[in-house]
Amino acid sequence: SVLEKAPEAKDKFSFLANGVDANNTKLTAHAEKLFGMVRDAAIQLRTKGAVVAEASLGSVHTQKGVSDAHFAVLKEAFLKTIKEAVGDKWSDDLSKAWEVAYDQMAAAIKKAMK
Repeated sequence: SVLEKAPEAKDKFSFLANGVDANNTKLTAHAEKLFGMVRDAAIQLRTKGAVVAEASLGSVHTQKGVSDAHFAVLKEAFLKTIKEAVGDKWSDDLSKAWEVAYDQMAAAIKKAMK
């Protein structure tokens, strides 16, 4: 999990104050938002050839003190979650597609953080 690899990430999310609880609606909402952002990044890549993040995303991530290491840990957890959800349909091509979309989304947020 993200908190095993980066325990300090707990402080970045107010809804993790009491640890990870799969029934926590705020945690679920954040996970769904992340999935949607990566999906939207893939759509932007396909239609525009680039991903642009809103300035507000940069501000939030800057305020929370998010670092490159946090993006890397979240990427690993995100890909693992998608792989588990997809099951037997998972492939190298699917993995690469999600990875590229995540990387481009993260790069756009980092750019908005400056």
